Amino acid sequence: MRADEPLLADAARFAPVREVIAGGLASRAYPAAVIEVGRRRMPWWREAFGRLTFDDGSPACGVDTIFDLASLTKVIATTSIAMGQVRDGAIALDTLLADRLSWWRGADRARVTVRQLLDHSSGLPAHARLWERARGRAEVERALAALPLDRAPGVRSVYSDLGFILLGFALEDSVGAPLDRQLADLDARWGTGVRYLPPAEWRHRTAPTEVDGWRGRVLQGEVHDENAAALGGVAGHAGLFGTAAGVGTFARLVLETFQAPTALGSPDEIARFTTRSGVPASSRALGWDTMLPTSSCGARLSPRAFGHTGFTGTSLWIDPVNDVYVAWLTNRVHPTRANDALVALRPRVHDAVMSVI
Repeated sequence: MRADEPLLADAARFAPVREVIAGGLASRAYPAAVIEVGRRRMPWWREAFGRLTFDDGSPACGVDTIFDLASLTKVIATTSIAMGQVRDGAIALDTLLADRLSWWRGADRARVTVRQLLDHSSGLPAHARLWERARGRAEVERALAALPLDRAPGVRSVYSDLGFILLGFALEDSVGAPLDRQLADLDARWGTGVRYLPPAEWRHRTAPTEVDGWRGRVLQGEVHDENAAALGGVAGHAGLFGTAAGVGTFARLVLETFQAPTALGSPDEIARFTTRSGVPASSRALGWDTMLPTSSCGARLSPRAFGHTGFTGTSLWIDPVNDVYVAWLTNRVHPTRANDALVALRPRVHDAVMSVI
């Protein structure tokens, strides 16, 4: 199979989806894109579009192109690690962070739990430019310890990278192993091929992200997120790299876990982590987001669907009722993050997929 060849001979069946993706190329929403649509038992369609950059001489994007998965790290790595640690008793959803992290102190944060980090209700701000004053875990810890909470824990969900950075630290300390090693141990059984810290031999087939002023170069094969970079490329909120096929393999594992125990977990565990947490006016589950007709998944997935997006232009949505997943990876931040054309295209792609199936 060629790197640019669709998985199915009758890829024309997906013409409505291909038209939306091709329109995104034409409008320069992204230079490169790969999509995989599948069911629990098998991938159904996988196809690559565009080139790695907007330059005419740039290599063509292939189905084996590697993307910076950005915040898909939160669900593929961090949430999966958390689910396993909860099952094994290494940590509990209602574990207080103050009981695990000695530096996490203060009356405003004494009651913050693992659950609240997963459902984004910890009260932590959405984002902070920690990289401007911190390098390495010890300095990032000091910066996080000095940040006041924006609201009381548990009352409202506000999507927070900082919460997942903190969660990553707790998951490392609970078993005495860094996140990249824990993920590698899991993926030895999963077989997705996604990983932190991509090796140098991956670089030539990795879609570049931003022309980064902070680092003074085009980023290709190194993490785009600055806070993840300040942590050496391994963090709870970002850092994973992989292909659409790898993300699709993970999605099929998730769908299989609804039916029977797998290397990911049990049906009860995956149902628990993908069900809305109950925080008022929030669509957040534990790690995952859930379907809203106004969200990136469009209006045609079932109400039981769940997924996540990544800042670099990645997304994964899984629908256990319709037995379908859509892994759509782009590098929309190349050459600059000041390009939000993908926002309008995401629901159109998912609606087009559902119109086909």
